[in-house]
Amino acid sequence: MSSDEPASTPLQTVQGYISNAQRQYQKNLDRWTPHVLNRWLATLGLLVLFMLRIVLSQGFRFDNSFTDGLAIYLLNLLLAFLQPKFDPSLQDDLLADEIEEGATDNGPTLPSQRDDEFRPFVRRLPEWQFWLCGTRAIVIALFLTISDMFDVPVYWPILVVYFCVLFALTMRRQIQHMIKYKYIPFDIGRKARYGGSK
Repeated sequence: MSSDEPASTPLQTVQGYISNAQRQYQKNLDRWTPHVLNRWLATLGLLVLFMLRIVLSQGFRFDNSFTDGLAIYLLNLLLAFLQPKFDPSLQDDLLADEIEEGATDNGPTLPSQRDDEFRPFVRRLPEWQFWLCGTRAIVIALFLTISDMFDVPVYWPILVVYFCVLFALTMRRQIQHMIKYKYIPFDIGRKARYGGSK
C-alpha cells in the first residue's frame, strides 16, 4: 500500500457494502424480468405463506389490520394496473372546457377523436411495477406479522366487511368506466400472425 492513498473510513466501507448490495439486488431483479409467470407464481406463494402465517398463528384477532392494509394496498395497485395512463374522461373534460371557453378553429389539426386513429392501451402502472410493489408489500407485511410488537387488537369481521364493500364498489366503478370508454386492459383473443401459413 502506498503512502499517497488515503485510508478508508468506516463510513466509506459501509457505503461500499450498501452499493454492492444495491447492485446485487438490481442484478437479481434484471434476471427475473423476463420470467413473468414464475415471478407471479412466487408472489402468489408469498401471499399463501402470509395467509398461512395469519391462520396458523391464530392472528385473525390481531394481525388482521396488516391483512386488511395489505389487501387495500394490493387493490389500489390492481386499480392502477387496470386504468389507462391517459384517462379518456379527463380528455373529455378538457375538450368540454375548451368548448366553453370559446376555442376557435385555427385550421387543420391532427386527429383528436377516439375513432380517428388506433391508440394502444397504455397502463398507468406497468406490470413490472405492479409485481414489484405487490411483492415488496407482501414481504413487509409478512415480517411485520412475525413481531409481537405490531399486534393491534381489532375486531376482524368489520375489516373483512369493509374490504369486501370497498372491493365491490371500486371494481364496479372501474368496470363501468371500461364499458363507457370502450377499452379492455387485457390482451385477449388470438394474436395475428403475419407471414405464416393460414
